[in-house]
Amino acid sequence: MIFAAGLGTRLKPLTKTMPKAMAPFNGKPLLWHAIKNMEAIGAERIVVNVHHFASQVINYINSNTWKADVVISDESDQLLDTGGGLLKAQSLFIPNKSIFIRNVDIITSTNLESFIYSHRSNQNDATLMVKKRSTSRYLSFDNTMQLCAWKNIKTHEEIIVKDVERSTDLAFSGMHIIEPHLLEKLGDVRPFSIIHAYLELAKAHQIKGFQVAEDELWYDVGTLEKLQEAEINYKSGT
Repeated sequence: MIFAAGLGTRLKPLTKTMPKAMAPFNGKPLLWHAIKNMEAIGAERIVVNVHHFASQVINYINSNTWKADVVISDESDQLLDTGGGLLKAQSLFIPNKSIFIRNVDIITSTNLESFIYSHRSNQNDATLMVKKRSTSRYLSFDNTMQLCAWKNIKTHEEIIVKDVERSTDLAFSGMHIIEPHLLEKLGDVRPFSIIHAYLELAKAHQIKGFQVAEDELWYDVGTLEKLQEAEINYKSGT
């Protein structure tokens, strides 16, 4: 699934006339890069949720030919955040298959096959891609990489799932894999954060982190400055 429904407020003025998913990166929309990224790892079906300028995304998907079956989860009536968006799309997923989820505004060189292998070999209920980098919000993991807390260092908010003597604080990288049986435990379709849901689920399920190397290229291109920086640096490989 590609989360592409956001308002893209940090990308204004670009998103005054287009959705974030259609913002150009190296001559192609971010959505094109995300779909090709998913196809490269063998995705059979890709669900794209839409809200802001939904018709632009729908028209773009329908006017192109894709290797995978690309389908729309329409949130035009109500933006449902990441958790609600995932639940609304539930009937569109291939039954009993792991669900790989990514934000549309992530550009990365990370080997996604190794991420998938880690999820499967450890038999995780969900796996979150994380990285050591500076941010305001961190996920905390114990020595087995089990999710145990969330913290916002600016507001000093904390959600502690499990008290541990020593934990590792890492930044979420906008990609995760979830097993379909967990969707049944998320309740009704409503706006909510999937990260907060993972924290609750971590009390009884295997919700693990997968840490990527610090030298891996990774960009959240949710602002014009980051989009331009990523274009320059990605071409030079830095």
